[in-house]
Amino acid sequence: MSTKSTTVQPAGETAASALSTRQLTGIIGALALAAFLMILNETVLTVALPSIMADLDVSATAGQWLTTGFLLTVSVVIPTTGFLLQRFSTRSLFIFALASFLAGTVLAVFAPSFAVLLIARIIQAVGTAIVLPLLMTTTLTLVPMHKRGAIMGLNSIVISVGPAIGPTVSGAIVNSLSWHWIFVLMLPIAVIILLLGITFIKIPSATRKLPVDVPSVMLSALAFGFLVYAISSLEHASDNLVLTGVSFVVGAVSLVLFIRRQVRLARTGRELLNLAPFRNRNFTLSVVLIMIAMGTLIGTVVTVPIMLQSGRGLDTLTIGMMLLPGGLAQAAVGPVFGRVFDRFGPRPVLIPGAAMLALGQWIYVGITPESALWVFTVAHIVFSIGLAMLMTGLLSSALATVEPRLYGHGSAIFNTGQQLGGAIGTTIFVTVLSMLSAARLDEGSALVDALFSGAHTAFIIGALLATAGLILAPFIKIPRRA
Repeated sequence: MSTKSTTVQPAGETAASALSTRQLTGIIGALALAAFLMILNETVLTVALPSIMADLDVSATAGQWLTTGFLLTVSVVIPTTGFLLQRFSTRSLFIFALASFLAGTVLAVFAPSFAVLLIARIIQAVGTAIVLPLLMTTTLTLVPMHKRGAIMGLNSIVISVGPAIGPTVSGAIVNSLSWHWIFVLMLPIAVIILLLGITFIKIPSATRKLPVDVPSVMLSALAFGFLVYAISSLEHASDNLVLTGVSFVVGAVSLVLFIRRQVRLARTGRELLNLAPFRNRNFTLSVVLIMIAMGTLIGTVVTVPIMLQSGRGLDTLTIGMMLLPGGLAQAAVGPVFGRVFDRFGPRPVLIPGAAMLALGQWIYVGITPESALWVFTVAHIVFSIGLAMLMTGLLSSALATVEPRLYGHGSAIFNTGQQLGGAIGTTIFVTVLSMLSAARLDEGSALVDALFSGAHTAFIIGALLATAGLILAPFIKIPRRA
């Protein structure tokens, strides 16, 4: 193997030929399980938040920081992973990510106060931010091209099913035990995954001793940290308009400076995040489409429980079980459409996927306070299958025509897009729901009518975004030579 390579790992065909099927399965399996557990952890507190607020005596605004702080940390760390994947081996990064997640989880189990629990979530988020690009980059560099779609189908389960079933898992645990048990039950699973990774992840890696560009790290943290904070704060912007406005300005200016610096440093190979993949139309459209998909996903799984719990008085377990078939449908169809992608390319997967995503959102638009629960379930299944089809093909499509040496940077950009899309989507849905339902309550409407009215408008916005994704999907193609 050449020592002149500047990639993190050998190219896909070369690396795959040096690994047995058993070891390759173990490597991808360990990374996929780690990513699934960590993404599940990202949304698992949404249903448990009221119990945490009562136990630790904090307000809803403070409690929301358990999710916002997690998201902020992930958004700040992910842009640095393009550099980390070149500087450190896959094995080293995996062990560090799992150790970080375990440390945060242990701290959360014994957290005596809200501040300690928040710190625990931030430590967990560091591991999450590293594992996601690590999974994608390792798949691209180790899995042969003709099998890549099938493996990405399995990876799509990790990325999309985790957030979908997080509220279900949380609701079941909180109903039976206490919120502490959410973290207690994660511990043995994380330890098993760590041991699995230590056993199988033994890959020759061509790392480079690159100097860290400190100004780039600072600008990245300011840009993505302040932008995500500003987006997440839009719901309560009227309470502190100056802070939200300043956050947007600082984030936007820092982002412009960060981009200019990366373009300049890329000429000497010292960049923190190489932005060259954006020159490819395939890549840019795929990032936009994944932002739409994740925005509608997170926005929907946050909005539906509010409608049904606060509006119709359903308990968390019932709501979780109602959403569960959608998550199971995603898990079932992901690998199937992965094989379709391998055989026929992206369009037979992405176009129907975008259509079903939009259809699911339009079904949600038609829901009323009198709608039966099975209507919610059907809408979510349709929506979830569309999401699974999109997730299966988008990353492979995005990086199909990107140079292998840029896989790490491309997956970092792609995952940053996912997090920003999720933050933006959640903010849009929740802000519209809150503002319009409050207005209807002031007019004298019943709570259930007010909430469903606000959700109706939020779903219209989501449906329009998903329809825009359907328009973009046909333009994503992979040339035969790729």
